Amino acid sequence: MTKLLDRAFKEASKLPEIAQNALAKWLMEEIEDEKKWEMTFAESEDILECLADEALLADKQGKTSALDVDKF
Repeated sequence: MTKLLDRAFKEASKLPEIAQNALAKWLMEEIEDEKKWEMTFAESEDILECLADEALLADKQGKTSALDVDKF
């Protein structure tokens, strides 16, 4: 465990029980969401690589244009 996380847990342990439970629930949900994102990106890696290859080919073929950020 990192020093910062250890410090955060020590501070959280000083909170009332209801606040500790709310914080724990929030943290567990965040961890679960992070796992889902990691799985989603891992599963889409091949698709993203294919899309990147297509974009590079389109650029080489002159089918792209520079982004004009002033239009936004």
